[in-house]
Amino acid sequence: MDDQAVSAVDHGEERQGPSTAAPKTLSTGEWVGFIAMVFGIFMAILDIQIVASSLEQIQAGLSATQDEITWVQTAYLIAEVVIIPLSGWLSRALSTRVLFSISCAGFTAMSLLCALAWDLNSMIIFRGLQGLFGGAMIPTVFAVIYTLFPPKLQPSMVIVVGLVVTVAPTAGPVLGGYLTNAVSWKALFLVNLLPGFFATLLTWLFVRVDEPDWGLLKKIDYPGIFFIVVFLGCMQFVLEEGVRKEWFDSPEIVLFTIIAIASGIAMLYRELTIAYPMVDLRAFRDFNFAVGCGFSFVLGIGLYTIMYLMPVYLAAVKGLNSLQIGQYIMVVGVFQFVSAFVAGPLSKVMDSRLMLATGLMLYGIGCWWNGNLTHESGYWEFFWPQALRGFALMFCFLPINSLALGTLPYEEVKNASGLYNLMRNLGGAIGLAVANTLMIQWNKEHYGKLREAVTPGSPQTQAILEGFKERLASAGAPDPELAALKQLHGLVMREAEVMTINSLFHVLGLVFFIALLFMPLVKKVSAESGEVASH
Repeated sequence: MDDQAVSAVDHGEERQGPSTAAPKTLSTGEWVGFIAMVFGIFMAILDIQIVASSLEQIQAGLSATQDEITWVQTAYLIAEVVIIPLSGWLSRALSTRVLFSISCAGFTAMSLLCALAWDLNSMIIFRGLQGLFGGAMIPTVFAVIYTLFPPKLQPSMVIVVGLVVTVAPTAGPVLGGYLTNAVSWKALFLVNLLPGFFATLLTWLFVRVDEPDWGLLKKIDYPGIFFIVVFLGCMQFVLEEGVRKEWFDSPEIVLFTIIAIASGIAMLYRELTIAYPMVDLRAFRDFNFAVGCGFSFVLGIGLYTIMYLMPVYLAAVKGLNSLQIGQYIMVVGVFQFVSAFVAGPLSKVMDSRLMLATGLMLYGIGCWWNGNLTHESGYWEFFWPQALRGFALMFCFLPINSLALGTLPYEEVKNASGLYNLMRNLGGAIGLAVANTLMIQWNKEHYGKLREAVTPGSPQTQAILEGFKERLASAGAPDPELAALKQLHGLVMREAEVMTINSLFHVLGLVFFIALLFMPLVKKVSAESGEVASH
């Protein structure tokens, strides 16, 4: 029996086959430690959106250009994506307790340094390190669910962590807008200090799910680490910067794409052929895990792309500030919280395949419904589609998580959790890159079609221009005719943007409807036993 198996026995978790843990009762300390870990990942996920909502204020504070300030987010996301797949190996080598404590302490320290950043370069470095520490925490918590808790409690804990993973991005713009308006952008980082300190302390004191395997430190695969870092780092850079640099028209994007492909091939060969890989890609041989990762990828597309499109629309078309935008999109978080009380009990009696199909269908309908907006659409036109998507999230998240991780042997869960979370992040990164590209292209196309209809000889165009000129002249505009033309141009641009965002919402709906076609591949998972049914 290896060290990890001994550790599992010591904690009443000896597994006989996939995820069949012996019944055990968690101590108060174990509950406290797990809750502390959940608070830790809430900070890490919240930090992405809380900063994104106030980039303009950070840009002004650091005297950066609009292009330069995007690196505050890009540095965090690249570092996060790089560390996530390595977290499984790090957790086995250092133990869950040591890795999470170091990560949480490092994240907290970097938060302080971000608040104290004296220029753009220092901010980018500290944000990169913050993403590195934050990214290591997320898959660690998912793994703990399946190593600390007995099968009957795992669905409930998945709901708890699922709420954190999906509510935190929703809460980010609200909290970010409030802190920036009430205090300053530095408060976005300082708010992490007290929760980070207590999460680190309580994790160190109470989390005892495994023991470190120090022997792994003598078997570090340095070439493997190099290939993984270069591959994921370059790929994330291409996805983040591709739209802004007009994709393959940019020699820089072409170069990083070639490097990503070459290092990706080298990584696959290396990790599949050595005895002690840093990331064990052979986990994908487990059919349920592979299918679960596919659905996690789709969920990532939906979550991250929607979280991007909604603020863009509300700011550009409705003219709302970050706090007002947060008040609009917090509806998703509220209804997701409500759905936890429905999905949790249902998961014990409902076929996981039916639950997943229901969630995908409802989320797809919510996206499609959201694609019927006009510039006059108010709060309630946004409310109901968001409510439906929020309610659907737990019906997606719970069965996908159980499908991917709930049937794996104890010793494979840590590594698999990193890959599972990576797939969700990659889905989000690719979804955002595609959405950005389509937005630019479709905006031009829609504007061109509308421009053709707005001709000088058109009676409607003349009536609109005359109305603008009268209002502007009465307001004392120096050149009412030029100002009226500018307003007409802005009107056409606005309508083109509305049409584009509507089309993108419809595309997202189709992605989820298409995902339903893969439901026959899903095998039934028993929430109580964690086993895959034979039919």
